[in-house]
Amino acid sequence: MEGGMSKSVALSVVLVVAVGTSGCMVAKSKYDMAVEETRTVQAELEKVQAQKSALEQQVKSLKDASGKLVSDVELAQAELQRLRDSRDRERAGVEGRVKEQEQKIKELLNQQRSLRQDIEGAKQRNETLRAAVARYQKELKERQHAMEPAAAPAPMAPRPPQPPAPAQAIPAPKPPTEQAKPQPSVAPMPAPVAQPSVAPVPTAPQAGGLAPVNINVASANDMVLFLGLPKEVAERVVSNRPYKVRGELVARNVLPKATFDVIKDRITVTP
Repeated sequence: MEGGMSKSVALSVVLVVAVGTSGCMVAKSKYDMAVEETRTVQAELEKVQAQKSALEQQVKSLKDASGKLVSDVELAQAELQRLRDSRDRERAGVEGRVKEQEQKIKELLNQQRSLRQDIEGAKQRNETLRAAVARYQKELKERQHAMEPAAAPAPMAPRPPQPPAPAQAIPAPKPPTEQAKPQPSVAPMPAPVAQPSVAPVPTAPQAGGLAPVNINVASANDMVLFLGLPKEVAERVVSNRPYKVRGELVARNVLPKATFDVIKDRITVTP
């Protein structure tokens, strides 16, 4: 549009120059045409200038709107980034809590499994202990029955008292010649006193004891129950098996000498 305006201006200038040079020779009709055309060009020029101003105003408005849109876009992007960061933090926190809870669940399951194993072990030890108690009670009863005498011993009859010893005979009187000699006086012997006989008291049969505990096969619980050993000492005895003789308990520092002296008669190393 600006190119067309320039052409109109140039044409007007040419017409003016032609009119000036030709003077009065130019016809009036042509002059009127040139003037009319000049007016038209001026009107178009004003119109173009008005359009240019309007376009410039629109461009300015568009620039302002574009700047505002850019600012809004930046704000929206910042808000979006903030939301993304917040989402990532929340996701990381949730994942961390989920992992923590999963770890706790695993630990609780392991504890539950361990408790079940402990309960099963305790049940087995209880059953073993009950069986051992029943077995030893049965053996004790059998030994007690075996040690009981078949019949009670007959009481011994008291010894009859001994009769008193006879008195010494009085010697006959001697002739007077013999009586002149002094005779030593002899005191008569007293009669022996009869001692009461005491019947011997029968010895009561020894009570049957428990069977010796075989330290090569007995469990730690049996040693605690029947030998009175502490739990850790009984476990040490079990862990140092086998034994060829009882004295190895002291020689290998499994038991103190004092403890061995107390239980040595109640233990064995052979079936």
